[in-house]
Amino acid sequence: MNSLYESETISAAAIHSPHPDAAGTDSGIAVLDWQGIASDLNESGNAILKQVLTSGECEALSSLYSSDEHFRSRVVMARHGFGRGEYKYFRYPLPKLIQQMRTGLYEKLAPIANEWNHAMGIETRYPDKHADFVERCHKAGQVRPTPLLLQYGPGDYNCLHQDLYGEHVFPIQVAFLLSEPERHFTGGEFVLTEQRPRMQSRPEVVPLRQGDAVAFAVHHRPVQGTRGFYRVNMRHGVSRLRSGRRYTAGIIFHDAK
Repeated sequence: MNSLYESETISAAAIHSPHPDAAGTDSGIAVLDWQGIASDLNESGNAILKQVLTSGECEALSSLYSSDEHFRSRVVMARHGFGRGEYKYFRYPLPKLIQQMRTGLYEKLAPIANEWNHAMGIETRYPDKHADFVERCHKAGQVRPTPLLLQYGPGDYNCLHQDLYGEHVFPIQVAFLLSEPERHFTGGEFVLTEQRPRMQSRPEVVPLRQGDAVAFAVHHRPVQGTRGFYRVNMRHGVSRLRSGRRYTAGIIFHDAK
């Protein structure tokens, strides 16, 4: 584990088992202000979820990065023109904590996603349970899990992008900051851009602390205009890291081909 981490610890094995910490995360998701989160997502395409993970859970997830047994693939961003830094996609079965966050968050976000599709005139509707949505993905050949860990060092960054992966796309995803700004790293802000028709892109920097998450639009989101709703195009990325090391866990709800 990186020596920068000095706060409370939890064993990496705990995030693979039915541990009280995992149950606590599940209840922590349930008690969030979901009415406020929905309002923020509808207003700006993103919402901050405060202190969903403990510092110990953040450190345990970050420590998994050094062991390839948990992952199906590793991507070095510079090789593909994605930026600098790297990330790894988890393999199935997912770690208990990642799985619990994926299913728990999906159930809260699915009603918002269905409202968005209705507003944008998109016929697709999302089932109440994440397992049913994953089954839909797998029937279409999208069988590879997409939750991931990202690692950034000095000078690393992530270009603006969208995580689509196939025909079936859940329109909201969630990113957890596992490191503490100013203590573990500097720079490395989470950045969103929004492109409205016939307008220049609007940027937004989302301030996060260790254990916080941001829920945000994957691709399109609806915006109320004078003649009804219209679609705006969203992208996300990470600005250049100035120093230290930054870890992020990404929860994407659709699987990949």
